[in-house]
This record gives sequence, structure tokens and C-alpha cells, in this order.
Amino acid sequence: MLRASPSRPCPYTKMASPGSSSARALVQYVVLRGDLQREPLSWPLGALVAQACHAALAVVHAYYGQADTGAYLAEGGSMRTVVLEALDEGALTTLAETLKQHNIDHKVWIEQPENIATCIALRPYSKEEVHQHLKKFKLLK
Repeated sequence: MLRASPSRPCPYTKMASPGSSSARALVQYVVLRGDLQREPLSWPLGALVAQACHAALAVVHAYYGQADTGAYLAEGGSMRTVVLEALDEGALTTLAETLKQHNIDHKVWIEQPENIATCIALRPYSKEEVHQHLKKFKLLK
């Protein structure tokens, strides 16, 4: 739940509650490179999870003032996140270009100092708004 403070009032206090009929089901999609977990790269699971967390937090921070981001954060324990797999860096780059062409707000996480694109996170959207751009990706396993 978002908490307001004197220096940072909550901009979402007048929004519909998540359980109301006017609320839309919002999802945050995270697309992680699957080749990072396989040989020859063989990144540890913790490093992969960290990439997804970095990207998800960065995009929420970047689009904090956007209404759907606020509504998503207000859902608290009911937030929906879907983690998908891009086969490799090329697939991730192609997705980033597609999202940019369609004005879909997202963040490509670049791991430093290696300068490797590892993950893309979208700000929260309704599934209907973005699914067509993500339907070829499978759930990360």
C-alpha cells in the first residue's frame, strides 16, 4: 500500500479501489534473457532474480506518476507480475525496439560494468494493451 508523507503526498488516493468494478486488472511484465542461465554464461539464479528486480523497480520509479503505476502499487499483496523469457540478447533488443515503436513504457536493464542488456520491464498495463507484443514469449522456467 502506498503511504503518503508530508513531503510526498499520495497521488492515488482518489482512484478506484482494486476491488471495485471500475478497476482494471493490471499486470507488470518482466522479460528476462533465458540464455543467461544456460551454458556458456551460466549466471547464478540469484543474479538473474536481481536483474528482474532492478528492471521492475527502475520502470516503476520512472513511471511513478503514471495512473496505472499508482493503481498497481495500491494493490499491495494483489499485484500481478508475469516473468517471460527472451531467448537471447537479440530477442530482447528486438522486443525493446517493438515496444519503443508502439509507445509502450518500459526499461531495458543494462548490467554494469559489463554493459550487458539482461532484462526488460514494462510499467504496469492492462493485459489487453500489451499482450500482442509479448505473446511469442513463454513463461521463464
